Amino acid sequence: MSKDQKPDCISERLRIEKLGGVVYDGYLNGQLSISRALGDWHMKGSKGSACPLSAEPKLQEINLTEDDEFLIMGCHDLWDVMSNQCAATMARKELMIHNDPQRCSRELVREALKRNSCDNLTVIVICFSPDPPSRIETPPSRVRRSISAEGLNLLKDVLDC
Repeated sequence: MSKDQKPDCISERLRIEKLGGVVYDGYLNGQLSISRALGDWHMKGSKGSACPLSAEPKLQEINLTEDDEFLIMGCHDLWDVMSNQCAATMARKELMIHNDPQRCSRELVREALKRNSCDNLTVIVICFSPDPPSRIETPPSRVRRSISAEGLNLLKDVLDC
């Protein structure tokens, strides 16, 4: 469901240029690595004026299924240091342990800070069920490994992040 709203994305670049802005080296007007924000008032014009930096979100509507367990809403600085899959894997593990979306959000923020996130950092985890995520059972492998399954999963998570 995630789509970054970066200035160098074609649709965002066209919107920015139409409103008189420029994208320089991936940055809006050479200053911001994002093209939509609630803050950064110094980049916005007077109320009602056309401005390349927009506070208007891009909305997407989808139908949830039984497989949808939670949603992670995070500002760009989370996604700058963590892949979607890494954040989802971490959130799922946290929710399996304590089933507390607020605590899970704090853990994602802590992890982003450990990864040197240094800008605005906001994370909200929304659970679609009051129950914790169930364990995903993986069938036993016929391949012999010289590393434990736990070590292999840890390595995979680190490489995915």
